[in-house]
Amino acid sequence: MNERIIKLGLDSGMLNYVDHETPRHYFLCGNADEECLIKFAESIVMECADWIDNHVGTVDADARSDLLNHFGIEQ
Repeated sequence: MNERIIKLGLDSGMLNYVDHETPRHYFLCGNADEECLIKFAESIVMECADWIDNHVGTVDADARSDLLNHFGIEQ
């Protein structure tokens, strides 16, 4: 799994890992709820929006806004 996705999963509470194992083994957190899922999904969309800002820039100034609106995320 992509390291950035792992970090987003850990930050949102959707993923957990087994301590003292190398390499770490990640798994879905058993107590993750709808709020964790929403936070995880929104963090992925925000990551995409940031990527647009950094790589597309002025070519399509509305792309970030369109993406966030499509997923119902307030700016």
